[in-house]
Amino acid sequence: MALKGDHALMEKRRVRAAAMFERGTLAPEVGRKLGVSRQVAYRWKSAWEKGGKAGLASKGKAGRKSKLTVAQTNQIVDALAAGPVILGYKTNLWTLPRVAGFIKELTEVRYHPGHVWRLLCDNGFSCQRPERRAIERDEPKIRRWKRVEWPTIKKRPGTRAEHSSSSTKAD
Repeated sequence: MALKGDHALMEKRRVRAAAMFERGTLAPEVGRKLGVSRQVAYRWKSAWEKGGKAGLASKGKAGRKSKLTVAQTNQIVDALAAGPVILGYKTNLWTLPRVAGFIKELTEVRYHPGHVWRLLCDNGFSCQRPERRAIERDEPKIRRWKRVEWPTIKKRPGTRAEHSSSSTKAD
């Protein structure tokens, strides 16, 4: 089950566990039926015994709250998707320091370049490196060379007339 990060689905599963505990189902059986370990099922049972269904409610995303509002994040994502050249940068490459500076310009919120990647990953961006190619590169000429000229230059295996001197087979 791919529930990691989806607090609503995880909470729904814990509510199902609470209903099973109310019916008297044992923790190992709850764990088996809901696809969690026995230890998790026992932890849920303990929380249910202390606070009922409310004891199993989601407490939200763990960790520090984001410095950016949802609107600011959406604004940043839209701008990043448009590309750096459109925003006035010289090259069409986003680097972490460049993104951190852009976020500071746009929202007045400071992010360390080493932590910008978390914001990017959370919003569907991935690390990609551009291919290094010469500006003068002529793709049609390269394709023609690979298709026509390379096969004529390429070495072909020789005939199998004689065995190698290091042959281990007996003749």
